[in-house]
Amino acid sequence: MVLNFLYIFADDTTLFKKVLYEKKMKITVSINIGGMAFHIDEDAYTELKIYLRNLDRYFAKEPGSAEIMADIEARIADLLKARINDYKQVVTIQDVREVINTLGTPEDISDDSGSGHERLGSIGYHRMYRDPDNRIIAGVCSGMAAYWRIDPWIVRVIFIIISLPGGLGILIYVILWIVLPEAKTTAQKIEMKGEPVNIHNIKDSVKQEFDNVKEKMNL
Repeated sequence: MVLNFLYIFADDTTLFKKVLYEKKMKITVSINIGGMAFHIDEDAYTELKIYLRNLDRYFAKEPGSAEIMADIEARIADLLKARINDYKQVVTIQDVREVINTLGTPEDISDDSGSGHERLGSIGYHRMYRDPDNRIIAGVCSGMAAYWRIDPWIVRVIFIIISLPGGLGILIYVILWIVLPEAKTTAQKIEMKGEPVNIHNIKDSVKQEFDNVKEKMNL
């Protein structure tokens, strides 16, 4: 609590009237989420903690629940980082609510009315990456196929055809190999498909990775 004195000049006299007023200070908490450190208002921290606890309970019985929660926390960290700048160093409750609105809640997934699914199904950020999960060489063709939502072999055949005359396709492939980043995180793999990065798609992406591993190991 900080006490400040405000002096107000009285029009009918030459005296100053001293007014005592109180100015409240917010308590901030230091947290680490997704490997990133943040300063966050106490009320925002409380709301974020409740949100994460609800998600942890919801995904507890899902295969790979720890990986799902780790990916969600990493996405939360990315979204909070985007809201921090040189002039704003503390995460507010408004920031936390915007992040929750972006990622969605367990209620959105289990909403039978369809409104929750409709909100989670909004168009996401679409970016081209190299796809490491379906690659033959560097994942250029599979990444482009995921971006355009076509079969990877269509892109591969095109590259083979334009490589035959003078090797132009090989040159283009190498350039794209250098230019396109690899989709390493779950969020990037979701963005590669043009889907919104929310808790529903993060869960599905982790489940798909688990299924792919099981298939390769013939489990």
